[in-house]
Amino acid sequence: MGIEKDIHQASFKSAQQKAMVNVLYTYGWIIERIKNILAEEDITHQQYNILRILRGSAPQPLSTLQIRERMLDKMSDTSRIVDRLVLKGMAKKTICAKDKRLVDVVITEKGQKVLKKLDQESSGWDAIINLSDNEAEQLSHLLDKLRQAE
Repeated sequence: MGIEKDIHQASFKSAQQKAMVNVLYTYGWIIERIKNILAEEDITHQQYNILRILRGSAPQPLSTLQIRERMLDKMSDTSRIVDRLVLKGMAKKTICAKDKRLVDVVITEKGQKVLKKLDQESSGWDAIINLSDNEAEQLSHLLDKLRQAE
């Protein structure tokens, strides 16, 4: 078992290329499993990310620009995703008092309840990353190191 078998590729140009392909493939693999968990609450992984960001800033509102800066997926259409959360009653938008051109976004009680329920599903989340605490720490360290190359 390995990336070679998963994508039906016998060899790679270098160990670095293999690692890069493996990270990208694993990202997709993890996202699919996350989607399955979130489907029960009828939210996407981007909506989940925004709800967590809003919960972390509560009770302070955030602008859509501030949300985008904190998002895992920087290419997401933040305004559209926030609008969908508003329609579902999980977020609330108001005009910013300091700058009328901006919109303030906060998480609602319904959004808090959804996150609380998802937080209690920790066995499902932990099963996605089937690693010991030590292995998970090592992986996080290596991924952090990879991003330091910038």
